[in-house]
Amino acid sequence: MAKVTFNEELCKGCGLCTTVCPKKIVVLSKDKINSKGYHPATVTDMDQCIGCAFCATICPDVVIKVEK
Repeated sequence: MAKVTFNEELCKGCGLCTTVCPKKIVVLSKDKINSKGYHPATVTDMDQCIGCAFCATICPDVVIKVEK
């Protein structure tokens, strides 16, 4: 099973990662706001993650780490 982690403090909430997830489980958080005022990205169901790392590849700020 893959594990995805986000550095929420560095995330600008651009949403690029949400557009490339084939399982559509990467979303911008509606509840959390980081210290810069952005809604960071998060994974809704880690069990569904296939570890493709598309989200990490497209992230311009290197916020996402995928471990298999």
